[in-house]
Amino acid sequence: MPQAFLLFCRATNEPVNIQVIQNRKRIRFNGFTLVELLVVIAIIGMLVGLLLPAVQQAREAARTMQCSNNLKNLGLAALNHESTTQAFPSGGWYYQWYGDPDAGFGPAQPGAWSFSLLPFLEQNALFQNGADGDVETISSQQKTGAYECAMTPLPIFNCPSRRQAKLYTINITTVLNATKPATGARGDYAANVGSYNSASSSSNAITGWSDGRTKFKNRTWTNSSHNGVIFDFSEISMGEIRDGTSNTYLFGEKYASPDYYENTTSYDDNGIYAGQDSDNSRSCGTLSSLTILTPLQDRKSYTGSTQFGSAHAGAFGMIMCDGSVQRVSYSVDANTHIYLGCRNDGEPVTLN
Repeated sequence: MPQAFLLFCRATNEPVNIQVIQNRKRIRFNGFTLVELLVVIAIIGMLVGLLLPAVQQAREAARTMQCSNNLKNLGLAALNHESTTQAFPSGGWYYQWYGDPDAGFGPAQPGAWSFSLLPFLEQNALFQNGADGDVETISSQQKTGAYECAMTPLPIFNCPSRRQAKLYTINITTVLNATKPATGARGDYAANVGSYNSASSSSNAITGWSDGRTKFKNRTWTNSSHNGVIFDFSEISMGEIRDGTSNTYLFGEKYASPDYYENTTSYDDNGIYAGQDSDNSRSCGTLSSLTILTPLQDRKSYTGSTQFGSAHAGAFGMIMCDGSVQRVSYSVDANTHIYLGCRNDGEPVTLN
């Protein structure tokens, strides 16, 4: 046994056990040093830096899949529309007109293709909002209903990589058959008007409701120069797509500048339910005038034009007239892109 030595403390003159003092010196405290802690933090930071791009890519892949699913459902609704009415939805009259449920479908409908698709998207109540049973006049009930419809965003019309389904600024001077909205639902998908250098049409600027109804009844509107599938006063059936339904664009993602996601520019300033305009229709360009509307990925400081495009990297989504969804590269051959936009040019090209 170890011996215990007794000493006397000078201050108190009390004995002190040397063995107890020596045993206390042998006690160790477990823990990390500051250097070890910093090394661990550095390793964790490196791992997060390596994993973050993978997480972002996974999220973007999920958003791209959701966007393609939106296009798929819009395409199925358009095919159901064609099966029911014997024609794809019309593009409407012009940007100053919103949808009227009493007008039904086809060239009589002043609202956009998106409005005509509502009953085929399980949104018939929204489509019928404001119906007053009188197609020959525009009542206050119809105007209110059209306004309420314009103020109703639906997620199916928005790409999740770009913006949410909510109310955005609407910048139009005149609405002829609805209470003019200051905000409303804006969309990220556009109909294919064809191989033409403009998605708008001023040749059928209807001056009033009676003027539009008269032109519809007498079939005296100006025939559009568009050769796509959906445009002003259009009534294109499946049989009129001579190049093949799998070789012709129906809908697609539209180009938009990130600078104007929240506010407006001339090609993205109206509601999704308004009639024929570059907000809800896009073109592929035309070979005859050597105007190529190259599809683009969204980018800042560039307002773009009436072309297709998207917020996704590498490719944009298009749905063909047979209902199939295609991811089309931004570097698609210009001539191929134009031929895919035209329904009857005798150039039935296919996408690889």
